[in-house]
Amino acid sequence: MRRVTLYGKPGCCLCQEARQVVAEVRRRLPFELEEIDVSLDPSLHRLYGERIPVLAVDGEDALELRVDAAALEELLGRVDA
Repeated sequence: MRRVTLYGKPGCCLCQEARQVVAEVRRRLPFELEEIDVSLDPSLHRLYGERIPVLAVDGEDALELRVDAAALEELLGRVDA
């Protein structure tokens, strides 16, 4: 099963929007979801802090800042192929 990781942090408006888009897509396409709070890990905060939210699919960073449902569905379709 495909795995999507959402890197973000509490209080981030874009992260909340991304979370909603991911939930919408997940109702149509099955995938495992892991959410990681980058503010709890200094190395992740350095890596992702200015780019959040970041979505990774199967360990590869794929989308950042604005997450669009159609783009995520297209990406998951490519990963699945």
